[in-house]
Amino acid sequence: MAAGDIETFRQDGLWFNRIEGESRTLGPGFEKEKEAIAAGREAAVARQVDHNLKFSEGPTDDRTAHGTNPRDLV
Repeated sequence: MAAGDIETFRQDGLWFNRIEGESRTLGPGFEKEKEAIAAGREAAVARQVDHNLKFSEGPTDDRTAHGTNPRDLV
């Protein structure tokens, strides 16, 4: 995952999105994973970066790319 990519992750029972390399989140937390993924995907497409989903809390490499790479759409 490169700096600047969008990461969707779960923390304290809520789902969030953030720009990789930054500590603050983009917008509010989401109760539903599906809503957080949709918002993260939209942010990634707008920025033309990758969108990744982090499955567990805390430091981990347990991530997967989610959806079509927006860089390929250009």
